[in-house]
Amino acid sequence: MGNNNEGKRVKVMKKMDQQKTPIYSRLKAHWETDPVSGHVPGHKYGRVLPEKGQAFFRDILKIDATEISGLDDLHSPEEMIKEGQELVSDLYGSDASFFLVNGSTVGNLAMILSVCSRGDRVLVQRNCHKSVLNGLELAGAEPVFLSCGYDPMMEVSTSVELDELDEALKTIEDVQAVILTNPNYYGLSIDLKAIIERVHEAGIPVLVDEAHGAHFVLGSPFPVSALELGADVVVHSAHKTLPAMTMGSFLHIKGSLVSRERIAYYLRMLQSSSPSYPIMASLDLARSYIAALSKEEIDAIAKETAKIRRELDMLDGIRVVVPENKSIAVDPLKVVIRSTSGRSGFELQRDLEREGVFSELADAWNVLIVLPLAVMDAKHDMIERIERALQENAGGTTDRRYTRQGGVPLFPKKISQLAIQLDQQQELPSMECKLEDAIGRVAAESVVPYPPGIPVLLKGERVTEEVVEYLGELTRLGARFQGNERMKSNYISIYKEVKE
Repeated sequence: MGNNNEGKRVKVMKKMDQQKTPIYSRLKAHWETDPVSGHVPGHKYGRVLPEKGQAFFRDILKIDATEISGLDDLHSPEEMIKEGQELVSDLYGSDASFFLVNGSTVGNLAMILSVCSRGDRVLVQRNCHKSVLNGLELAGAEPVFLSCGYDPMMEVSTSVELDELDEALKTIEDVQAVILTNPNYYGLSIDLKAIIERVHEAGIPVLVDEAHGAHFVLGSPFPVSALELGADVVVHSAHKTLPAMTMGSFLHIKGSLVSRERIAYYLRMLQSSSPSYPIMASLDLARSYIAALSKEEIDAIAKETAKIRRELDMLDGIRVVVPENKSIAVDPLKVVIRSTSGRSGFELQRDLEREGVFSELADAWNVLIVLPLAVMDAKHDMIERIERALQENAGGTTDRRYTRQGGVPLFPKKISQLAIQLDQQQELPSMECKLEDAIGRVAAESVVPYPPGIPVLLKGERVTEEVVEYLGELTRLGARFQGNERMKSNYISIYKEVKE
């Protein structure tokens, strides 16, 4: 899998009883006392609920409580939530870990606000999630973007390269933080050890959006976690690959470069004052689940994911795509497939959906499938459905083929800054124009295909011919843009006064 640390890794030695589930167990015990609710929420443990929703919601609402006596408080934990977070910290080997009930987004916002102030310069990986840009805007920081490697086989951006990081550290003054994204959405991961060490030599903290790597703590055959390699703050979307409810995530701190108190302060500010107890209970159970996985079970999962990849690659009409760069580690749970008949990723995705197979995302070329962290018979049903979808569309014609010349990185290899910094954008007037007329102008909005939520164009960034060509093709192929309804009509918002 391209894992440079293969055979050298050992699990963190855990000191606590990882079989315990203090949050889930306490909520269950509370329900079993037959409590009378004189408090919120209004469904009263599921007793007040429309009949048509009872079959699905009744049981889960039994543990949907609030901060009453004995059930602790996420924003000032002293009992079961405190113990639950300590168990997470023990498993992941952090100095402190926090439950996130507003997804990894709130973790990214909190870690950025905890280290960045207005006007601070921050090195940021260009193919970051939109939440990173939102955090920088809230902080009033000045981002300096590092381009990424590019894999021509998968035709996606990968990770920051050491030579460019070195150049940025030498040429950019007063850098307050380095923000990285690893792995990328497709499960491609690099060993960040040298990068983290180089940044730490300058006394700068490393913040890592590792949303898709919550399961890396399991060790081989999964890639190495940034937390294991010394990152200062790492954010995990537990719900992406662990058996946690949507929005359930973790934030971990390690070392002394980032203040635990400031992280906690911003989490109290940004997270809901009425946090979801079912989400916290699911995080408790998810942590217990992965902690209980034996080496034999992990090996069985790895063998089955490898078998699935082989079986998919043998189907007529698709192939499994892997990176050309063999030093890049590939998460076994992420499988990228591509049509061999020229169909775009979006059309292949729609073919699969007609057979009830719903993938994580599609792009112009690829479809991404996320496999479960378990041995499950349902995987083989998925293969049968995919095969039917391919047979039904074999030889079909389409006007949804991808026509742009492949193999060219969308983000050129260079260190770049916004044409208009975030704190200067507020007062500038904007206007709408045709996408093709925006070349050389400065975007007054970010353009974000969703998923994966990575901006193709940033607000304040100069519009290039390559970006216009790519966005036009995505629109033609049926991509969905979050918050950019004008893209369907080939329009974009630009700043009036700024020209090349």
